[in-house]
Amino acid sequence: MDMKNKKFHFIAIGGIGMSGLAKYLLELGCSVSGSDIKDSKYIKTLEKLGAKITIGHSAQNIQPEMIVVASSAIRDNNPEKVRAKELGLKIYHRSDILKMISEGLGKEKKPKFFGFSGTHGKTTTSGLCAYVLEKAGLHPSYCVGGIIPELNTNAKASNGDFFVAELDESDGTIVKYSPYISVINNLEIDHVDFYKDGFQELLDTFKTHLSHVEKNGKVVVNNDCSGIQKLMEQNPQCKFITFGLKDADYMADNITYHEFGSEFSLKKSGQFIGKLKLTIPGRHNVCNAVAVCAALMESGVDFETIRPHFEHFSGMGRRFQLVSEFNGITIIDDYAHHPSEIKTTLESAKNAANGRVVAIFQPHRYSRLKGLWNNFIKCFDSVDKLYVTDVYAASEDPIDGINSEKFVQALNTDKAQYISGTIEEAAKKIAPALKSGDFVITLGAGDITKIGNAIESARKAGV
Repeated sequence: MDMKNKKFHFIAIGGIGMSGLAKYLLELGCSVSGSDIKDSKYIKTLEKLGAKITIGHSAQNIQPEMIVVASSAIRDNNPEKVRAKELGLKIYHRSDILKMISEGLGKEKKPKFFGFSGTHGKTTTSGLCAYVLEKAGLHPSYCVGGIIPELNTNAKASNGDFFVAELDESDGTIVKYSPYISVINNLEIDHVDFYKDGFQELLDTFKTHLSHVEKNGKVVVNNDCSGIQKLMEQNPQCKFITFGLKDADYMADNITYHEFGSEFSLKKSGQFIGKLKLTIPGRHNVCNAVAVCAALMESGVDFETIRPHFEHFSGMGRRFQLVSEFNGITIIDDYAHHPSEIKTTLESAKNAANGRVVAIFQPHRYSRLKGLWNNFIKCFDSVDKLYVTDVYAASEDPIDGINSEKFVQALNTDKAQYISGTIEEAAKKIAPALKSGDFVITLGAGDITKIGNAIESARKAGV
C-alpha cells in the first residue's frame, strides 16, 4: 500500500487503542484525520503530529477514498459510519489496521511480531516487552493499550526488527493476526456480551488463533492457569512453551516480595539463568516478567541484554498507579474490572497498606456485572471499606435489575456502601469519610480514574 496517497480517518480517535494506531500511521508519514465526542490528551498529541481532528461526529468529516476506521463500540447510526456506507467505503475495524501494521505496513520488511493476549495482563506484558526492547537499544515498533512509563507513549513506528502489540480477544478479532511469538497470559470467561456460549467459545477462538501463528513461530503460555491447561489439552498438535511460578519451561524461583516490588531467580528448563528485580508489586507481575523473558529469549534476544531494564519499569498507566498522597492518605488507581483482576490487585493493596484498605469500585458494563455477578460478590472480602459507584455503561443499554445499588444490597455487609451520582459528586460524598493512614484504591475501566484527584480537591476545599 502506498502510504503517501492514502487518507486514514478514525471515528472515535481519542481512545487509547485508536490513538495509538493513529500515532503509528502519522509516524509512517500517512495522512490521518479523526473525530471524537470530546477532547483529550491523546487527541492533543495527535494534533501536534499533524492529525486533523474534529470534536463531534459529522457526515462532513468523511470524504471519498478515505480508509475509515471504527471500533466495535461505534454504532451503525453514527453519522460518519452512515456517510461512509453511502459513499461505498469499506469500514475497517481497528484490528484490520493493526494487522496491516503487524505485516510490515510502510516498512521494507516484515518485523518479528510479538502478540500479547489473554484475559488479564496483556497491557502490562506488551508494555514491559516494548520498554525493555527500547531500553536495550533494539528500536522496537509497538502499539499497546496503555501509556508506557518514561517513554510516555502507547505507540511508536521505529526501524528495529521487532513489533510488539496487545491483541484483543474481547470481540474475537484475535483470529486475524499471525504473530511470530504469541504470548497468552491466561484465559478466563469475561466478555459475556460476545462469548454468549461461554468458555468453550473462547477456547475455540484461541484454537483458531493458534492455527494462524507463523510457521516457525512460537506459542508462550502461562502454565499456572487452569484455562490455559484446557487450551493445551484441546490443542495437542501445538508445541507450547510454558512460563509460570512452578513446573514451567521458564520459571521464577526464590521469590522475595517487597512493598512495591520483588526479586527472583529466572530458570529455564530447570537451569539458573540470572536474577531479576522488579519495582512493580505482586505475584502477578513476577509472572508477567517471566512471560516477557520467555518471549524475548525464544526469539533469540540475550538475557543479559534485557535483564537490567526490568528493574526500572514502573508499571503501565492505570496499573497500580499512584494518584495522590495527602493528609496521610494514599490513593492508587487501577484498571482492574474483572473479579480475578480485582482480587489480585487488592492482594497487592493489602501488602502495601499500613492502615485501612478502602476500595472504590465502578462496575464496567451492565453485561459484565450481570454475567459475573457471583464472582464480583466474592472478590472484596479483603477490604476494610468498599464504595460502589454507578455502573459505567461503555455504550451499553441498562439491564433491568442490574445496578450498583442492587449489587451492594447483595454484598450484605456494613462495610459496603452505594454512592450515586457523577464521579465529582461521588468524590464529595467519600472525601470526608477518609482517615489518615487509609490506602485507597480505585478500581474499574471507566472514568473512575478521575475520582482520586477529585477526592483530593474536595478535601482541600473542605467538603
